[in-house]
Amino acid sequence: MGSYQRKADRQSWSQESMAGATQEVLEGNMGYRKASKAYSVPQTTLERKVKEARQRKLSSEAAAVKMLGRYKIVFSEAQEKEFGQHLIHLEERLFAITLSDLRTLAFELAEKNNIPHVFNTEKRMPGKEWLYGFLKRHPKLTLRYPEKTSIARAKRFNCVALNAFFDLLDSLYSKYKFSPNDIYNADKTGILTMTNTHSKVLNHRSKKQVGTLASAERGVLVTAETCVNAAGIFLPLMFVFPRKKDNLLLMDDAPPGSFAVYHESGWINKETFLVWFKKFIEHSNPGSKKPVLLIIDGHNSHTKGLELLNLARANNVVLLCFPSHTAHRL
Repeated sequence: MGSYQRKADRQSWSQESMAGATQEVLEGNMGYRKASKAYSVPQTTLERKVKEARQRKLSSEAAAVKMLGRYKIVFSEAQEKEFGQHLIHLEERLFAITLSDLRTLAFELAEKNNIPHVFNTEKRMPGKEWLYGFLKRHPKLTLRYPEKTSIARAKRFNCVALNAFFDLLDSLYSKYKFSPNDIYNADKTGILTMTNTHSKVLNHRSKKQVGTLASAERGVLVTAETCVNAAGIFLPLMFVFPRKKDNLLLMDDAPPGSFAVYHESGWINKETFLVWFKKFIEHSNPGSKKPVLLIIDGHNSHTKGLELLNLARANNVVLLCFPSHTAHRL
């Protein structure tokens, strides 16, 4: 027995060498093969040690943060429950929320409340892994992508959709007792700064073709946000000019009380609509005993901003959305 000689070098490495190789791999300084040679440890054992170390790290994190597979749940159970109820509330008010909108709202919610997250800051939304996990945890939510406008307009303007809208409208009338002065409808319209037609000109009767000098400019699109209540009173217009800097000359001869905001596209977005909404609150003057109803279409700029919805709730403004692709007739 005393003359036995070891024939294999299995497990001849030291614990210190294995610990050093494992640390190098975990920190990303070396790959498995390089660390195995540098510290004279078997590669397969090193891979197992690294895997175990990573699993221990995940287990320690799970003690502080609840895990879903390998992805962290950003919001607490109570926060997700409130978020889910908020989405259901939007659906009940006929606000069309797509999967992309849900991800954007989740990002806004995390940012507004300073909740640590690993969402994509460039796209300003979480990944699809978070989305699938959220939907799995909330099976009552079913979100569908909207149909193309031309098809949807033909299908959506039907008795079922309209009856559902007017039933909801009637329930709001019964609950809040709105007067005509407190029922508003807002919408946007595009205005071109150049006309597309020419004025008639005098010419000789015998001439078959008449020419005139035309401007080379095609005109610039300016958006106007309009609002009127059921008593026929209009609120001041908001113009969105396609430029970066303010220019007060653009408001010459504008209707009294009008105001302007500036955005490169000339279209209204979440930020510019929020400016208008604050003006709306100022002019409509809602209160706890006198809430107001604002009916709008389902455009992203009107409905998808978390700050807008919170501002409406805090200032006693009841938001209602037309059914998808029916505002052109309702």
